[in-house]
Amino acid sequence: MAIQYIDLSVKIEAGLPSDPEMMIPKIDYMGHREGADQMEEFFPGLKKQQLPKSLGWAVEFMQLTTHSGTHMDAPYHYHPTMDRGDAAITIDEVPLEWCFQDGVVLDFSHKKDGERISANDVEECLKKIGYIIKPLDIVLVRTGADEFWGKPEYLIKGAGMTRESTLYLLERGVKIVGIDAWSWDRPLPFLAKEFQETGDPSVIWEAHFAGIEKGYCHMEKLTNLDKIPKSYGFKVACFPVKIKAASAGWVRPVAMV
Repeated sequence: MAIQYIDLSVKIEAGLPSDPEMMIPKIDYMGHREGADQMEEFFPGLKKQQLPKSLGWAVEFMQLTTHSGTHMDAPYHYHPTMDRGDAAITIDEVPLEWCFQDGVVLDFSHKKDGERISANDVEECLKKIGYIIKPLDIVLVRTGADEFWGKPEYLIKGAGMTRESTLYLLERGVKIVGIDAWSWDRPLPFLAKEFQETGDPSVIWEAHFAGIEKGYCHMEKLTNLDKIPKSYGFKVACFPVKIKAASAGWVRPVAMV
């Protein structure tokens, strides 16, 4: 039987306004003609005319954060500790067995921007699709926010998870989750507005901070979750780039149907 591979990642691109200004990637492209000049420096006596069509290598120089593009957050991003007191693992310490498991998509694209995805919502969605979460399942949350990737409004699009709904998954043995929005939590402006109105600090980054109680990783800025033909019955591969002692790493998750 043929396997269909579905790319769940966005491209890392320069200048897109889908991040706060300080986080927008910068990419300098060195073309083949410049590469030929550089190769003359590496190979004394070489004349670039000796290269194929006088062209050399191409290289890119990038300035970005570990949270640029589709990435995986490690427990260390949320807090120095996890599992109620253990040292939080960094991205280079994420167990590989977490990163290749059965996947399940929970569709909350009907919810409004900034709306909570509650534990009851998750439970009802699982009942609707007829699935029971098992340990190490990779749970992917669809909000529809990826439709706005590349636009400024992406930052305020999509519903978001809560502490309770995150713990609902973690208590069932889930270790890696993902979402097609900028954040696993509700968009930051909605959290900020609620905090200003209520003064309640528990609304701030509540889904991320669930990792203090139970360590887990989440992927942000996913895409193409609507391209996965069934809610379950597929595999997800999502191995993050190893960056020493980092809070996150870039990832190219793939659904294998």
